[in-house]
Amino acid sequence: MKQASARPDVAPTASRAGSPWPTVLRGAAALAAAMGVGRFAYTPIMPLMHAQAGMPESLGASLATANYVGYLAGALLGIAAPALLRSTAVLRTGLLVLAASLASMPLTHNGGTWWTLRLVAGAASALVFMISTSAMLAGLAAHAEHLTGWAFGGVGAGIALSGVTVLAAQQAGSWHTAWSACAALAVLLTAAAWNLSPRGAAPAAPAAPAAPAAPAAPAAPAAPAAAERPRTHRWFAALLASYLLEGVGYIIAGTFLVAALQQGAPGWIGSGAWIVVGLAALPSCALWMRLARHVSRPALLTISLSLQAVGIALPALSGGNVPALAAAVLFGATFMGVSTMALAIGTHLRIPRAIALLTTGYSLGQILGPLLAAPLLHNGYHSALLLGAALVLAAACAAAVCCIRFPHHLTRTA
Repeated sequence: MKQASARPDVAPTASRAGSPWPTVLRGAAALAAAMGVGRFAYTPIMPLMHAQAGMPESLGASLATANYVGYLAGALLGIAAPALLRSTAVLRTGLLVLAASLASMPLTHNGGTWWTLRLVAGAASALVFMISTSAMLAGLAAHAEHLTGWAFGGVGAGIALSGVTVLAAQQAGSWHTAWSACAALAVLLTAAAWNLSPRGAAPAAPAAPAAPAAPAAPAAPAAPAAAERPRTHRWFAALLASYLLEGVGYIIAGTFLVAALQQGAPGWIGSGAWIVVGLAALPSCALWMRLARHVSRPALLTISLSLQAVGIALPALSGGNVPALAAAVLFGATFMGVSTMALAIGTHLRIPRAIALLTTGYSLGQILGPLLAAPLLHNGYHSALLLGAALVLAAACAAAVCCIRFPHHLTRTA
């Protein structure tokens, strides 16, 4: 189904606005630090901590939950105090706190301290993500939409860099070295993002990388707008259910996929799987945004969720290098696209505070995921991955409901 472009041609304006690339690169560096390293470096380090630090599987799941609880707390703080999202000082402080939390992980073997450090890292990640998103949306508003997609590719770049860093540290040292190397990587990314300025940027909702896919519509007279507001709650209810289920299923894979692949595909494929995930994620936002010009977003959401479910299930159903590579590529190429499509659809439906509602549901799902998976980890990761795949498949079914008589006519173009 064809869908009108959600954004008019902005090339003439962009030519007068100066080069967008400093904003793209600084924003990408901030997102790489906040998400690719701050949140997701734990995924490839976790198997090392199990093997070398004697960390039990239950504690591994609990540390993942701590990070997601912290992220939700940071997101809620951004909602309660929106002025924080326009503060350069808070952005820089968040980046430094994030690096410090990573550097502190190898200094202790105490599970409670690890839990606190991952909680702090989650909150810092959320604040950095929100502030850098606000800065990028403001700084790139006059430029082509795909540039914002490439800026959000910083998440994938950070995942790939953290994967390379952990792999190199694994060869040269231990889990201690891996955390220290990731902290050093976070410092380098902080330096690259240091001059990103959120001043004057409009507060952005604490969302996963996708808000730019649904720009604001032209202003309309207040009274008619209130009278003509469409009833879209049934589509939004299905979307919210889909995004919450995705939060649960995706984070199970995001936490345990590398460990599962290392069991099923020992050698460089298993160890380098997280690098493949990051490389697949890097261009995904820009590509999904381009596809959305020609295919309806509900259909794209259903497709991306279905592909992700296949990718999560593959390592549980078949061992070997080919399934492992396919799983890493499918997961990396879709998890950013899912957020892009879901948040764009929520904005399209004109539900008040749609982004905040969707993000809250997604965050709650990420907290539940490791808790639901923890009882299944006694005999390996296969059962947990199958649970994650089933939940993502259920999310695809809920997204398919959005396709039924979806109100595409609400799309506004210039």
